[in-house]
Amino acid sequence: MTNFAIPLWETPSIPVVDGNPFPVHRIFCVGRNYAAHAREMGHDPDRDPPFFFAKPANAVVANNTTTPYPDETQDMHPEIEMVVALKSGGYRISEDQALDTVFGYCVGLDMTRRDMQSGFKDMGRPWDMAKGFDRSAPMSEIHTAASVGHISSGAVTLAVNGDVRQKGDVNQLIWNIPETISYLSGLITLCPGDLIMTGTPSGVSAVVKGDHLIGHVDGLTDLDIRIG
Repeated sequence: MTNFAIPLWETPSIPVVDGNPFPVHRIFCVGRNYAAHAREMGHDPDRDPPFFFAKPANAVVANNTTTPYPDETQDMHPEIEMVVALKSGGYRISEDQALDTVFGYCVGLDMTRRDMQSGFKDMGRPWDMAKGFDRSAPMSEIHTAASVGHISSGAVTLAVNGDVRQKGDVNQLIWNIPETISYLSGLITLCPGDLIMTGTPSGVSAVVKGDHLIGHVDGLTDLDIRIG
């Protein structure tokens, strides 16, 4: 057993329906992967190569909890996404083998400090801190691919205080799941425990303290979060 210079931290994890917790290694997010969302953010939705940003593993927030409104923002936007959890990885995974790496799926929110992100963009600076802050990745329980199959279609919605703000379908992804896994694995070596947040539909808007958020993807457990 290795003795480390400081105590090891607890491994972030997500509950699995009828299974043991899933350990989170890394979180990768696909940017502008729905055409309508790309347009509302002022970008052309042509099928350019996908781009990615990351969140730390310990940004995960458990389902059915209250998460505090973050500091240093007056304009926080939740972005609803279907999340892919990987059981294996590799480098340069082919599209026809990509789904073999998938452990399961869950519902996630990409919490974004939009005003901070816009400011960084204007200055030509990285916007990591607008996306990768503490508790910026609420996640529902994971359903295994063995139990729900591989999800290629189904409604994706976010309701705030009962009003549906975002609505799309998994089949509207510009880059589908096998394509995304294959492309990302050509940039880095994917690993077991990695999560891929697949993109958000249009309708993103700000939330405030006290708001009740319910994220939904057909066939998966809803994500139920309150903003503290």
